[in-house]
Amino acid sequence: MMEKGYKSGFVTIIGSPNVGKSTLMNLMVGQKISIVSERAQTTRNRIAGVVTRKNYQIVFLDTPGVTGAKNRLGEYMLKVAYESLREVECILFMLDASKGVREMDESLIAALRERVGNTPVVAAINKTDLTNLDDIETIRERLEKEAFIKRILPISAETGRNVDKLEEILCGYLVEGPQYYPDDMVTDQPMRVITAEIIREKALKSLRQEIPHGIGVEIERIELREDGINDINAVIYCERDSHKGIIIGGRGAMLKRIGSAARPEIETLFGTKVNLQLWVKVRPDWRNSANALRELGYNDD
Repeated sequence: MMEKGYKSGFVTIIGSPNVGKSTLMNLMVGQKISIVSERAQTTRNRIAGVVTRKNYQIVFLDTPGVTGAKNRLGEYMLKVAYESLREVECILFMLDASKGVREMDESLIAALRERVGNTPVVAAINKTDLTNLDDIETIRERLEKEAFIKRILPISAETGRNVDKLEEILCGYLVEGPQYYPDDMVTDQPMRVITAEIIREKALKSLRQEIPHGIGVEIERIELREDGINDINAVIYCERDSHKGIIIGGRGAMLKRIGSAARPEIETLFGTKVNLQLWVKVRPDWRNSANALRELGYNDD
């Protein structure tokens, strides 16, 4: 039975690439559920992060960074971001204080102006720890010109500055309703998907600039042994033979590095020891293949 006065709702987090959306959601949820790197377009799917308190529950929807689409994967990511604006209680629009309001941010502001309707928008000026008050004020003055933006708050997802105040503001837009997820559930993503994303994150952080956008990860097998160890087989797909050699590295050094970095986080996720086996396969132009996108979890249904 729902407690009287209990509030809940969905909040979409949207912004240009690398403004700190995933970092903020991970902080508010209290654990890492969305991968983070300095690469643009790290997040490719909509990921739900659940914040449950005594009197309310916020379901955050972390979305891919909004930018121009260069292939079918990019088109899918753009679609995911804009579709997440529907039927939510609030939209959290994030900007990077250290970058100012860029052309891509202006494009997103224009798109939001057309798409949000009556849904309230809260703007969070993130990364305030990397800039000064004058730069923050310049961004604020630009955002204050937009009638659809109801609140503007400078924050730092890295240091936690004003994040509690941001949660308080967002709570003001929740409605009386049910608790959608159990107390101990922090995401709607299956373990298999989170495992693949952890591996992809470690590859993003280890590989050269031109390769990461062209990789995808598929979990082929997860099997729990009688001794309590999980055997996990995963394939890293790339688009070129030359990339395959770089991902594997001399005598397999790069692939071992990626696996060694991913294993501890996967073990924390599963709560068991993990035997992680990685392979690399070439799948030319997979980002433009509907079948490949579907198989790798980027469904376009």
